[in-house]
Amino acid sequence: MRIKTATTREDILQCWEVLKTLRPHLEEDKYVSIISEMITEGYHLVFVEDDGKAVSAIGFRYLQFLYNGKHFYIDDLSTLFEARGKGYAGKLIDYVISLAKQKGYDYITLDSGYHRFDAHKLYLNKGFTLASHHFSKKLS
Repeated sequence: MRIKTATTREDILQCWEVLKTLRPHLEEDKYVSIISEMITEGYHLVFVEDDGKAVSAIGFRYLQFLYNGKHFYIDDLSTLFEARGKGYAGKLIDYVISLAKQKGYDYITLDSGYHRFDAHKLYLNKGFTLASHHFSKKLS
């Protein structure tokens, strides 16, 4: 098992299957360009590689808000179905927590769908709390 940051097109492509699990609406032909653009906007894609294959991935960025200052926001966290229960996602969260502490940040935040009970168990076990409801409005 190895934790690796996606820095090349090949790395990004390696994470396709993992992120498709979480974001089934993504189109493969647009995926690399979307992730590449997000990286230029501060997004970081980090993944666990096991036996030469990406099995879990986390995407996060640095943000600053008035209510909690500088923090990491986790956009995406996913593990292949067949690789779940092996601690990969927990290792990626620990990785982000370590980076945040190194930078002197006080918070890590994320949003999670109401139906993702297994993910919620992981977040609660890692010390996250249910701090708010997230609202959104689709404009088109």
